[in-house]
Amino acid sequence: QVQVVESGGGSVQAGGSLRLSCAVSGYIYSSRCMGWFRQAPGKEREGVAAIYTGGGSTYYADSVKGRFTISRDNAKNTVYLQMNSLKPEDTAMYYCAAQVTTSPVLCPRIKDYDYRYWGQGTQVTVSS
Repeated sequence: QVQVVESGGGSVQAGGSLRLSCAVSGYIYSSRCMGWFRQAPGKEREGVAAIYTGGGSTYYADSVKGRFTISRDNAKNTVYLQMNSLKPEDTAMYYCAAQVTTSPVLCPRIKDYDYRYWGQGTQVTVSS
């Protein structure tokens, strides 16, 4: 049984930082694409960042480039999202997700329909 568990959300003032963690179990973690997504109330879910655990290639949405960093610790089957210079518009529920395929081809586009396994989400709130 695959489990995806996010942690690290919270409330922070604009300009602050948070680090989200995503631990995966029951899953062949190596050579997979892992992604972070977010959904704000009344808005569609959007892809934020993705990483291919095999080679470590990373991909970002334009809205977070230069502010967010995705990384992984393969020994811990864990992916991280370091979020700096947070803005009120970053406020959302953040989700971690894992693809089934071992191919990196779909990783760059960060689309939710490419992902099979999802966590329950962790809330990030940024106040102005």
